[in-house]
Amino acid sequence: MGETENRQEQEKQQQEQIRDNGQLTLQEPGGSRIHLLSVIGEIEGHDNLSANSKTTKYEHVLPKLAQIEDDPSIRGMLVLLNTMGGDVEAGLAIAEMISSISIPTVSLVLGGSHSIGVPLAVSTDYSFIVPTGTMLIHPVRLSGMVIGAPQTYEYFQKIQDRITGFISAHSRVSQDRVEQMMMETGQMTKDLGTILVGKEAVEAGLINEVGGIREAFDKLYQLMGREREITGDNSGKK
Repeated sequence: MGETENRQEQEKQQQEQIRDNGQLTLQEPGGSRIHLLSVIGEIEGHDNLSANSKTTKYEHVLPKLAQIEDDPSIRGMLVLLNTMGGDVEAGLAIAEMISSISIPTVSLVLGGSHSIGVPLAVSTDYSFIVPTGTMLIHPVRLSGMVIGAPQTYEYFQKIQDRITGFISAHSRVSQDRVEQMMMETGQMTKDLGTILVGKEAVEAGLINEVGGIREAFDKLYQLMGREREITGDNSGKK
C-alpha cells in the first residue's frame, strides 16, 4: 500500500472514530500519538436517552480509556468538554478513569461543563477554560419516586459527598467551598447553585487557566516532555 493509500485509510479511520464515538487519535512526528476525547451533550448512563439527544455514552468511553492506558504509543490525552451533565454514576466513573490514567492529560472546557461535567473537567492533570466557557455547580437531583424518609436524605448526601470530595481532591478548592457553591441561592431564580464564567472558574480554584485549544496543546506537550512542532505560517498570530 502506497503513502497516498495509507493516508486515505488513516483519514477514513479517523472519520469513523469521530462519527461513532466522538474520539480521535492524532499521529505525532516520530510515531507517538495523542488521543482526543470529547464529552459532548448529555452523559448517558444505564438508560438510553432520546435519539434526538447529543450524548456521550459511558460504555464507549470506559473501554477506550482502558485501551489508551494499555497502548504504549499513546503519549497524552486531551479532553474537550461541552456538556450539560447527565448520569452521576456514569460521569464519576469516567472522571475516575481519566484521573487514574498514567499518561499526561489536559482538559479544555468550551461551551460549558455543567453538573457532573465539573468532576470531568478537573479530573485531568491540568485544565483550561475558554473565556466564554461556563461551569454550573448545583445539588444532586434524582428522577423518579423519592421516599420521604431520613435514609433518602442520607443517600443524597453520600452521593453529593462523592462528587464534592472528587472535585476538591482534583482542584484547588476545598470540599466545604464546593458545597457552599452548590447551595448558593442568589444566582438562579428557581434553583440552587453557582454559575462560573471563564476566569471566574480559575479564580474559584476549579480550573487552572483560561485558554483555548492552542494553550491546551502547548501544555499537553509540555507535560509529555516534548516541544510542540508548529507547521505552516503563524506569523499573523499573536
